[in-house]
Amino acid sequence: MHADTRTGTGHVVVIGGGIAGLAAAHRLLDGGARVTVLEASDRLGGKLLPGEIAGVRVDLGAESMLARRPEAVALAGEVGLADRLRPPATASASIWTRGALRPMPKGHVMGVPGDAAALSGVLSEEGLRRIERDRDLPRTEVGDDVAVGEFVAARLGREVVDRLIEPLLGGVYAGDAYRISMRSAVPQLFEAARTHTSLTEAVREIQARAAKNQQTGPVFTGIEGGVGGLPLAVAESVRARGGEIVTGAPVTELRRVEGGEPGADGGGCWRVVAGGRVLHADAVVVAVPAGAAAGLLGAEAPAAAAELATVEYASMALITLAYRRDEIALPEGSGFLVPPVDGRTIKASTFASQKWGWIAEEDPDMVVLRTSVGRYGETEILGRDDADLVDVSRHDLREATGLDAEPVETRVTRWTDGLPQYPVGHHARVARIREHVGKLPGLAVCGAAYDGVGIPACIASANAGVDKLTGDRAGLTDALITNPVQSLHGGAGE
Repeated sequence: MHADTRTGTGHVVVIGGGIAGLAAAHRLLDGGARVTVLEASDRLGGKLLPGEIAGVRVDLGAESMLARRPEAVALAGEVGLADRLRPPATASASIWTRGALRPMPKGHVMGVPGDAAALSGVLSEEGLRRIERDRDLPRTEVGDDVAVGEFVAARLGREVVDRLIEPLLGGVYAGDAYRISMRSAVPQLFEAARTHTSLTEAVREIQARAAKNQQTGPVFTGIEGGVGGLPLAVAESVRARGGEIVTGAPVTELRRVEGGEPGADGGGCWRVVAGGRVLHADAVVVAVPAGAAAGLLGAEAPAAAAELATVEYASMALITLAYRRDEIALPEGSGFLVPPVDGRTIKASTFASQKWGWIAEEDPDMVVLRTSVGRYGETEILGRDDADLVDVSRHDLREATGLDAEPVETRVTRWTDGLPQYPVGHHARVARIREHVGKLPGLAVCGAAYDGVGIPACIASANAGVDKLTGDRAGLTDALITNPVQSLHGGAGE
């Protein structure tokens, strides 16, 4: 690493203007670096997108962030949003299963119960009896990693996976529980399963530990006006402190140049070509999705590029609907999740006006809700036009809640290849990518493809990437183990 970058006076190019790239730029400026952010599209924020429907501000992408992890809340405070953080007005959610909306069970870790009674009402009597067999079964080895669904089904039966774990994990990853890595997605459960024969006993130990170290405050938080305002506030802070941000600037070449212009010690540097512009930098942070990162790193880090090229993504769409309040009556709560085994089209619905007080306050006469469609491997549903997606959403909402009013306005937002998948062995793949990248001085990667798909995890990934460049090893711990995926779901399923 160049001495001038290490002391904060070097030039660092950040490729990607999503929350990870912007967080990296923000942290680099804290250390005194000169920063240029290059974003291929015409807007910043990636999967965080503020919007409006029927005159009410809403999120058209991710709509909440974990408050029990420190990174997102801390960054929001640093860019002046602390007084706009808002917990959900209600955290009670439902699950639409076996023909009815049923209260989301409590006393589980990402759907895995400490005892069968916790899932009463959601599972059949046969499914509840199957859970009880766990304590008598011989040990199930987890090895270096195992699929969440495969392991839990072996211990507790498929019904637990199909009726509860699938909709919960599907909400986070839009993935398939029978493919998703337990080590990466639910690391606290993986660690407990390595030392316990009984899975329910392992869950009870996790719960006891959590109770002993009980955190106060909300599990999730939003931002008044939408979490889509976070990247815009970070970008404003970056610019205010002298950072340069360029949109509409797809990077077409990334090469390491020995003896280039920057670097007082005469060492190598990086040449970045974006459109007609050529930049020279002491260091580069690649903060784009895995496929784009693979393309950028092909010349200088072919082994890392090959690994990144294997990362699969799921696509999804969000359908936002606005209704006149006097024409509808919704059930209480923040919304509901939908198990795919029930054959519905939507996978979740969020009652946004009930979940976020600021949405209800913006127009008390309007009610906003949204549905999500699309899981890993599903292509047919996302091939439909917007009107069809609105129609299927309205059909399922009518079946679930009785809602039959005509919406005042609708919006469909498509997130093609929006969520990276974390299959068995994901942690090992990420370790190999970082090992290959680490062989090149002045190069770091970060984003949702590595350490978690949530907003705090993406920021943690950015922090670790910057710390690698500056030589600070403190941020290079396993972020998922240090701050594991939160098992208490907010009910959004998005």
